[in-house]
Amino acid sequence: MITERTLPYWLLAPSLVFLIALFAYPFADAFFIAFRADGQWTFDNFRTMVDDINFGLSLWNTMLLVLIVVPLQIAIALTMAMMLTKIRAGRDLVLYVWTIPLGISDLAAGVVWLALLSERGYINTVLSALGIVDGPALWLSYETPVALFIAVILAEVWRATAIVMVILVAGVQLIPKEYNEAAEIFGASAWQRFVKITLPLLKPSLQTALILRTLLAFEVFAVVVALGGRDLPVLMGEAFLWQFDYRDSGVASAYAVLILLISIAFTLVYLRVLRVKEEAE
Repeated sequence: MITERTLPYWLLAPSLVFLIALFAYPFADAFFIAFRADGQWTFDNFRTMVDDINFGLSLWNTMLLVLIVVPLQIAIALTMAMMLTKIRAGRDLVLYVWTIPLGISDLAAGVVWLALLSERGYINTVLSALGIVDGPALWLSYETPVALFIAVILAEVWRATAIVMVILVAGVQLIPKEYNEAAEIFGASAWQRFVKITLPLLKPSLQTALILRTLLAFEVFAVVVALGGRDLPVLMGEAFLWQFDYRDSGVASAYAVLILLISIAFTLVYLRVLRVKEEAE
């Protein structure tokens, strides 16, 4: 029987079932497959993964991508959130325009940037028309890995910064205006108010945004495939390759477990560094 005491649990039950069915069970299954081979418990799948010619490069590319993209997105999103607090007229319109990328899938975002940066794309067309380049520049070629990597960074920053901005905007709106007003009266500059008041009170939002974006950045795949294909190996791409091209679920699961463990490690670091003190009751 549903009572006032049990009502919260009944309301949480559908979400719990959803999480178990679509997240907990697949994770458990991936762990099981990763540590099994020929009917025995073994680390062979992980040895095969580490010995793979693309493992080191895919790990390096993924880590570098996360370490560049996530701080960039946080900085840009924080700037956008602070700008929104200063806008009076047309604020909702600006917010709407900035969040348009949220409605675009990963693959669609990759295709958009492919149309911009391909040999016959818009950017090369404009540069050629202006006489800046003699022929089409190879932005997305294996011959220009740095340009390809930068293209993926630009696409990821454009695609996913909006979700970070939404989280930070919500956090900024929770900061009482009286704090900044009092600091301004006592002569604090805008920078001092930002560093001493806004940033400390944004810790919970920053923590949430960092964890969310880092987890998703480690899973980057569709944008990389659209822009670089196999020319830019990443961990999630290698997992996909072993699962669907090589038909080896064990090694693919080993990649998935590695991604999960690295993500957990980053999450624990964020929780430690950006520890949020509980409010006194």
